[in-house]
Amino acid sequence: MSESDPTLEKDPSDWVTGDEPATGAQKSYLETLSRGADEEVPEDLTKAEASRKIDQLKN
Repeated sequence: MSESDPTLEKDPSDWVTGDEPATGAQKSYLETLSRGADEEVPEDLTKAEASRKIDQLKN
């Protein structure tokens, strides 16, 4: 299995730190993705919510 194997990824809802505020990197990436999708992203996302939103916008 490779490191990019999605089966190795933990579900964001299972993250120990998932309830903490989104990181600066997540916020920056979300800003970039949301501009391309012409979609607004809430400012107060948790790490887990931000991860799910990033996945949603990438797809």
